[in-house]
Amino acid sequence: MKTPTVIIHTDNPGPSKEILDKTQPDLSVWTCSTYDGLAGLIDETQAEVIYSVRFQGTPGFPRQAVVNSESVRWVSVGGSGTDHLAPWDPSQVTVTNAAGVAADMMSQYVLGVMLYFSLGFPKYRAAQTRHEWLIGEAQPIDGKTVLILGLGRTGQAVAARLKVMGLNTLGVRANPKDTAHVDEVHGVDALGGLWERADFLVVCVPLLKSTRDLVSGAAFKKLKPSAVVIDISRGGVVDEKALISALDAGRIQGAGLDVFSTEPLPQGHRLWDYENVVVTPHCSAAYVGWDLKSVKMFSENLTRYRHGETLSNIVDPVRGY
Repeated sequence: MKTPTVIIHTDNPGPSKEILDKTQPDLSVWTCSTYDGLAGLIDETQAEVIYSVRFQGTPGFPRQAVVNSESVRWVSVGGSGTDHLAPWDPSQVTVTNAAGVAADMMSQYVLGVMLYFSLGFPKYRAAQTRHEWLIGEAQPIDGKTVLILGLGRTGQAVAARLKVMGLNTLGVRANPKDTAHVDEVHGVDALGGLWERADFLVVCVPLLKSTRDLVSGAAFKKLKPSAVVIDISRGGVVDEKALISALDAGRIQGAGLDVFSTEPLPQGHRLWDYENVVVTPHCSAAYVGWDLKSVKMFSENLTRYRHGETLSNIVDPVRGY
């Protein structure tokens, strides 16, 4: 059985190390809580395995040190996104993720944004700042249509939750196939005829060359004026300039945005200022205990690795999942 040296790379590695000390007591486990210190620690320890969470955004992440190391053979990402590591050579290093660790939480985020708009909270919040007693009506979400871009574990969790709420579910995936809780599954080439059907657009695809600016000006021209865009994917999938143009022109009802092309979102960015835009700091996957659940998944995979078994959640660098 293998006894690889392991590095835990998170902003708070202590609790994760405690789990590994209990579940893998014979291994040498090191910790690193900065971006700057990881390369040196890899060289010092000749670590073979790294468990890493991108805790300070993509800029500055020590990608070269991780995927081009002579010693590192497996990188386990604590979340689902791996675009900060791309490209990598799968013949030299295996990358896995924690797909599914936050799928249910992200589906709750989506539902929360949908209810925020359907219940009229943006206008009530604006009225509150004016001390105005504004009478209005809600728009029930049952019977509405949601278009889900990406039917991985997150997209499937979104579909399952919304189907129970009575929505019609449309889904788009690279390789269309019947998917539970999704009424219609289409390929990307069908998007031109789907935008106009959506009351809610939920974006949960990985950021790839093929998905960059997937939601572009052409999409916003076809979406309903009452449509709400909810982005829990990666910054760059939704064309932010096209989104701002659509908001300025009143071509959509609003947006719930958890990801941005530049993170943190610059203080002077226009998206901060719209009453009909919800801005959150890339937190739709964050919930109490997610980090411990993720490292437990890693420990289970580490047991497979040590026994020479196939790892779970291996990421294809071309597909991004």
